[in-house]
Amino acid sequence: MEYKGKLFLESKKVLIAVAKFNSLITEKLFQGAKETFLNHGLKENEMDVYFVPGAYELGQCINAVFSKDPALYSGALALGCVIRGDTSHYDYVCSAASSSIMQTSLTWKKPVAFGVLTVETLEQAFDRSGGKQGNKGAETALSLVEMISLLEDGESSPKRKLEEEFY
Repeated sequence: MEYKGKLFLESKKVLIAVAKFNSLITEKLFQGAKETFLNHGLKENEMDVYFVPGAYELGQCINAVFSKDPALYSGALALGCVIRGDTSHYDYVCSAASSSIMQTSLTWKKPVAFGVLTVETLEQAFDRSGGKQGNKGAETALSLVEMISLLEDGESSPKRKLEEEFY
């Protein structure tokens, strides 16, 4: 049996966590994501946006919000930008951000899309936030739409089958 997600959502709610650090970049990622969600069936009131200090705090924010009302959101999108500097700080932030975002997804059994740019230069960040390389915020929003559809929608979704078998 094959399962595929659709690229359209109706009556779903998503959480968007946006890092304020490197806001010239993250604001563009957010705008790309928001436009993508609107173009693929979500309404503006179905998107709750949380602004956090930096990429390090993204997973913590999403986890905390999910814990308040686990059924409220179908998934989340984490948007941030970490640019390599002269110290190892970059490595710690990238590792912690990716680990906490994945752990949140696994803990709550919900898709959490990783829209955190991890780049070497500011130029690379601009290229990936609406420049030569497209907008990674838009791309990760689309992957979240697909994953929510794949895991939640329809009688034959893998999630529904697992629930029927094991619960």
